[in-house]
Amino acid sequence: MATEMTMPQLGESVTEGTISKWLVSPGDHVNKYDPIAEVMTDKVNAEVPSSFSGTIKELLVQEDETVEVGVVICTIEVDGEASSDSAQPHQSHNEQEAQEESSVQTGGQDQSQKRRYSPAVLRMAQEHDIVLEHVTGSGKGGRITRKDLQSLIDSGEKPTAPAPASIKTAEKSKKTEGSTSIPTHIPALVSKESEAPVAAGDTEIPLSGVRKAIAANMVKSKHEAPHAWMMVEVDVTNLVNYRNQVKQDFKEKEGFNLTFLPFFIKATVEALKEFPQLNSMWAGDKIIQKKDINISIAVATDDALYVPVIKHADEKSIKGISREVHELAKKVRSGTLTGADMQGGTFTVNNTGSFGSVLSTPIINHPQAAILSVESIVKRPVVIESGAGDMIAIRSMVNLCLSLDHRVLDGLVCGRFLARVKEKLEHMTAEITSIY
Repeated sequence: MATEMTMPQLGESVTEGTISKWLVSPGDHVNKYDPIAEVMTDKVNAEVPSSFSGTIKELLVQEDETVEVGVVICTIEVDGEASSDSAQPHQSHNEQEAQEESSVQTGGQDQSQKRRYSPAVLRMAQEHDIVLEHVTGSGKGGRITRKDLQSLIDSGEKPTAPAPASIKTAEKSKKTEGSTSIPTHIPALVSKESEAPVAAGDTEIPLSGVRKAIAANMVKSKHEAPHAWMMVEVDVTNLVNYRNQVKQDFKEKEGFNLTFLPFFIKATVEALKEFPQLNSMWAGDKIIQKKDINISIAVATDDALYVPVIKHADEKSIKGISREVHELAKKVRSGTLTGADMQGGTFTVNNTGSFGSVLSTPIINHPQAAILSVESIVKRPVVIESGAGDMIAIRSMVNLCLSLDHRVLDGLVCGRFLARVKEKLEHMTAEITSIY
């Protein structure tokens, strides 16, 4: 009996994946948990293990092809089951068709997901100049799938942009209704080849799968979330002195370096407990305030950026956070990061200061509500107050830059949050702050 294997969901909010490489061929025998394919999503690259022991019968998805989660990618003849026993498979197949038909019918009634587009759908619509507003989705909740668009393209009846007067009327109608859905027809967000002429001596660099996924996710975040930005400067002289005092003993005792990032994460999670609004996500018709505080951290390689997650960061000491930062960064650079390592993030801390940056405007890690960038610690002359009046001193200063989703958050609560993070960092001393 041929058993189907489907595209797994390798991360929270992941809706599709790309088969970057098949590790098996039809006729190969595999054991349960043997890797059969390398899959790439906008969250992580991972190997897909076989769910059964048996023989690969058919590969249904080509390399570099992107399919939605749940789509059958291959079939396996499971060991110990006769291939001639077809009654049950036919029954399962019929049941599956009935379920899909029911799902499509339900999707026709429930249109709550119609305007939630995956990066692949947005990309196809932009490339073929399709107005998504006029497309009927067959997915759950009326969601438009890549198959819906491909059917329109193949039929030659794709809906195109309306006349300017119609656009104005539609926009006026949307404003009247108070709609917050994203625009359904926008200019191409990635320049087409014809718009970027290649001159003699230029070098064309093909986009890798990882770079395509990053681009799609960043465009989705900037396109859907109205970004706002705030910054505070923090005097971390006490923190710098404290860390310099203990870093050597810490290295000898724990076996890895004590960087500044765990101190910033610790101050951030403590402030998030006081201002849980920032630990939230936008969910279309509601805001979800998360109970757990799971901190996503950005880790860069030479050609990509990954965002692994420190789970329950508010329950960890500075040492515990430091160990997780060290281990997750090590996984990224050794290529052993898993889908589980990337899931569940509720707030992102980005350490751009490690590159010498002093000011940045980070893009929110969708669907989170905010991201905090920690810039480079720089010694600067600063005016400080003393008993004898104002004076100028050399202090270690750092900028904290916060990008926020203005659908979820407003300046007041974010200003108070940043002020609290600043206060905690400025009072991190050996007498007050424990690493353990």
